[in-house]
Amino acid sequence: MTLSRSASRPALVPLLLAMLLAGPALASEIVGGRAAQPHAWPFMVSLQRRGGHFCGATLIAPNFVMSAAHCVDGLNFRSVVAVLGAHDLGQREPTRQIFAIQRVFENGFNPQRLLNDIVILQLNGSATINRNVQVARLPAQNQGVGSGVPCLAMGWGQLGTTRPPPRVLQELNVTVVTTFCRRANVCTLVPRRRAGICFGDSGGPLVCNGLVQGIDSFIRGSCGSGFYPDAFAPVAQFADWINSIIRRGRPPLPPPTGPGQQDPLGRAAPGPALPALHPSHLTQ
Repeated sequence: MTLSRSASRPALVPLLLAMLLAGPALASEIVGGRAAQPHAWPFMVSLQRRGGHFCGATLIAPNFVMSAAHCVDGLNFRSVVAVLGAHDLGQREPTRQIFAIQRVFENGFNPQRLLNDIVILQLNGSATINRNVQVARLPAQNQGVGSGVPCLAMGWGQLGTTRPPPRVLQELNVTVVTTFCRRANVCTLVPRRRAGICFGDSGGPLVCNGLVQGIDSFIRGSCGSGFYPDAFAPVAQFADWINSIIRRGRPPLPPPTGPGQQDPLGRAAPGPALPALHPSHLTQ
């Protein structure tokens, strides 16, 4: 994670003009943060293809993870695995549980405007809940988070635009803001220094007061600009929908006791093709 002095704040009119002209970039790295303690966030999930991390996710039930819809937009979900219990992606960790994706659930994702940027992935088995793998706490419907609330963002994205990604999970203290933020998003800022989410941590959680209130979605301008807020999909606006999917897909008791395996996949969910990793621009 990089740390540098923030640029001087521009006048309001140029700032507004810049925000209108600049399209968003898909969130993917944490800039200006620090290494998390191993397994401090046991609900954190690494989505991987061909053995490489490409997006974050959150474990929301033993057999479901939640991520950003743009992470899997256009991808063959059969090529994606969810890695639970990870911390150092450069090591073979005995704490890991690996699952294939069985079904995908979206809720009106708009890739042009990056609206409803949420996806729920049903795993092909149930995780063994232990000290390194746990289910996150979610808010109730419309139990959102207000301006000024301190939160924590996290992910395995790059440490800077021209720097490689870290091996270990990174975390960053941020503050919820409403300035220059759509009502369809939760936004955060790290004032007075260059820090924030950036290109690669998409899909990871925003944790506020112990609840996952956001899903890393997009940024405006440069990463960690110090004045452009980072945007997250608002989990509280989708809570009833999330819970309805979890209830429908809850496995019968007793749950499996072994770690997840990359078993053959079941039938894909009906509907449009899954959300793709590609540059996207927001139209006002």
